[in-house]
Amino acid sequence: MEPKETARPLPVRTAIFPVAGLGTRFLPATKATPKELLAVLDRPLIQFAIDEARAAGIERMIFVSHPSKSAIEKYVLHDAELDEQLCAKGKTEVAQKLRANALDAKAIDVRFVMQDEPLGLGHAVLCAADDALPGPVAVILPDDLILGDAGCLSEMIEAYERGGAGHMVATMQVEADAVSSYGILSVTGRDENVLWADGMVEKPDPDEAPSRQAVVGRYVLDGSIFDDLRNQKPGAGGEIQLTDAISRATPRVGLSGFRFSGQRYDCGSKVGMLQAILAYANSTTEFRNVIEDHNRGLLAAE
Repeated sequence: MEPKETARPLPVRTAIFPVAGLGTRFLPATKATPKELLAVLDRPLIQFAIDEARAAGIERMIFVSHPSKSAIEKYVLHDAELDEQLCAKGKTEVAQKLRANALDAKAIDVRFVMQDEPLGLGHAVLCAADDALPGPVAVILPDDLILGDAGCLSEMIEAYERGGAGHMVATMQVEADAVSSYGILSVTGRDENVLWADGMVEKPDPDEAPSRQAVVGRYVLDGSIFDDLRNQKPGAGGEIQLTDAISRATPRVGLSGFRFSGQRYDCGSKVGMLQAILAYANSTTEFRNVIEDHNRGLLAAE
């Protein structure tokens, strides 16, 4: 399916962060700490996602959370009392860092809405419908960490705003034996980093997969996604699946994939989190030296 001939789309002003999940794969660590606050060294996963959205010029951030995860709201917003306590103790540098990380309500509109039941990613996105600004919306899954010189969402929005992309999903090429773990794009053409598609297949058998382009946790979606989700019947696991709504809308809205330049880490898994920690540590001199010293110690012990 080639790009649809459409007028230049409205700007992407809203980002939705589905953060209501229980993080069962990281229990017992997530019994009291939301998985989005698990740290890649000294930086929580959600901070990477916030910074990515901020760099992309997002005006409104909507966090779809759960009543049991109030710690996320406490982390995201500026804590004036803590700031005052730190400054009073002379810890101004720490206070300044926390201030820089927190979302300033004067600069960015921050909303929290609740998803009381785990009814699927599509349902989580739908929970944000009443708070989204007009036009297309971005969706960021914080446990899909994408590290790179350019933010994935910035790259996607730049490509999306050229027009004709329909619903846009971030994709990466995976090995044949991994396609059964992902939604896979049915690719019909390519224009640089944009892949034109006529649909998606959820977790196909390797022999039946239409490509090896796997969908990962970044989306830029036409504003019609909310109406489609309202009419979407439950799919796998009895949940409202976002990919089902996107696929159903493809003939009408269009569908494209975006090959981002960064490296993606599945921080919803322990292996992916460890890989992300090592990659992030290796990107700074301070922590790289620790890794090198550790590796030298291992070699010396052999």
